[in-house]
Amino acid sequence: MLDELLTVAATVGSAGALYLAAAARVVKQYERGVVLRLGRLKGSVRPPGFTMIIPIVDRLYKVNMQIVTMPVPAQEGITRDNVTVRVDAVVYFKVVDAASALIRVEDYKFAVSQMAQTSLRSIIGKSELDDLLSNREKLNQGLELMIDSPAVGWGVQVDRVEIKDVSLPETMKRSMARQAEADRERRARVINADAEFQASKKLAEAAQQMADTPAALQLRLLQTVVAVAAEKNSTLVLPFPVELLRFLETHTPDHSRSTAREADGTRVVPEIDDS
Repeated sequence: MLDELLTVAATVGSAGALYLAAAARVVKQYERGVVLRLGRLKGSVRPPGFTMIIPIVDRLYKVNMQIVTMPVPAQEGITRDNVTVRVDAVVYFKVVDAASALIRVEDYKFAVSQMAQTSLRSIIGKSELDDLLSNREKLNQGLELMIDSPAVGWGVQVDRVEIKDVSLPETMKRSMARQAEADRERRARVINADAEFQASKKLAEAAQQMADTPAALQLRLLQTVVAVAAEKNSTLVLPFPVELLRFLETHTPDHSRSTAREADGTRVVPEIDDS
């Protein structure tokens, strides 16, 4: 009798151990458990930790709640200003409703990927090339709204969308390089012209000042002679002041005046007496 009781107890214990092993489940911290009993959703989402299900009748699905980083393959399209580009992006999203992500969509990751690709092609066609190159923050926000709107019904929340790279045709790259070079050359010419204009104004003011004060011209002449002599030249040419010639013309007789005119470069033709 005792042997029969021990055998029954061992059998019951073994059956209980097998049932416990079949019914026991562990849900990790970053997961949530969804139980389907005979194909129907049973109860609420199971939290992390140890949980029990009914073997054969229940099936536990674990849904990852971590943020998923999904690269979007490069999409080729034509911008609004008729430029062919290839744009790739990356999407950051996470599951916020485990039951909806499991039941309402067959594969939420594949669905988000396809939605991201179509949205990226759509945003390329609505944007200009300058926006793709310099105004990416606004385009990222537009992409996020376009992907997040249908994803909410799948229990998925899009955290962020980033455009990674914009590839241009080689001809367009060369055209942009020529345009940038021409713009830099234009700015250089404008700067040089402005410098010449300012220098000419200063020279005109200096000339006016020297015209009002002839002594200033003589001082400038002496400074130039000193600067030339400092260069160790073997020959030094001294210009003859024009003011001195004018002084001689005013304060000398006619013969001396004619000599001064000849020295000034004016040729004197003598008068011939016909008588």
